[in-house]
Amino acid sequence: MLRPPDRYRFAASVRSLSMGRYDPCARWIGDTFWWTARTPAGPGTLALRRHGTDLTAVGYGPGADQVVAVADAVAGLRDDGADHFHQHLAKRHPVVGDVARRLSGVRLPATGQVFARTLRAVLEQKVTGVEAYRAYAATIRRFGTPAPGPAAGLWVSPDPMVIAAAPYWLFHPLGIEQRRAETLRRAARVATRLDGSGDPATATRRLTSLSGIGAWTAAEVVRVAYADADAVSVGDFHLPNTVAWALAGEVRGDDARMLDLLEPFRGHRGRVCVLLELAGLHAPRFGPRSPIRSFTRY
Repeated sequence: MLRPPDRYRFAASVRSLSMGRYDPCARWIGDTFWWTARTPAGPGTLALRRHGTDLTAVGYGPGADQVVAVADAVAGLRDDGADHFHQHLAKRHPVVGDVARRLSGVRLPATGQVFARTLRAVLEQKVTGVEAYRAYAATIRRFGTPAPGPAAGLWVSPDPMVIAAAPYWLFHPLGIEQRRAETLRRAARVATRLDGSGDPATATRRLTSLSGIGAWTAAEVVRVAYADADAVSVGDFHLPNTVAWALAGEVRGDDARMLDLLEPFRGHRGRVCVLLELAGLHAPRFGPRSPIRSFTRY
């Protein structure tokens, strides 16, 4: 049994762990949030359910004990910096203060799964959300394994060595071009080193030393793997506009402007971005949407 803090918001806290209602590795089924992981003991499935003011955590499979051992981190309950942010830093801007007050129960999860999150982040590079989801789901089902436990349709992220050994052209039918496929294979070859990073700074340094992985991908990974509250996804298509609109009323912004506006919240800049997005504070959008492409015929 886990004891969340007052006003804890379960669904919003674990939202970043899932790509949606059909995510093969993490999703809600009824009133239970299911999350899978590859552990040293083998694949494990974690079921988190609200029970009154508490959370219950149940594990399945060879890795059951290990996923239950990190259940509080997965739920965001190890996010010790949240209270300091809400009590002090959030007050430095009226919009941030208002959002932080409305979303005071949101905590950042920490999975400890660096390579698994890298796989998803690499497949999200420079494509639409629909393209990213399709490629991610197809990759999990092509190279992963069915998850243990009673929940149907769940999968465990692939063994990195399986990804590393796959030639890049095997990824084409999954909607992944050679550039992202090769980046993913490079990360898979050093997955043990990535997963053993121990802290966000080390993980960021190791990730960005790999060709094809930059600041955006590294931030997407460490914010979830380590609950790094300061990780800002520099290079994101929409985020600079969101921050500029929310904090300065400017319709468009670039990375430099975004970082300047976030500077008063250093240490929690990534948390501010998460809260702004959860609050739905998006800048007005103009022009046509990006086209959805397919690499399956190449």
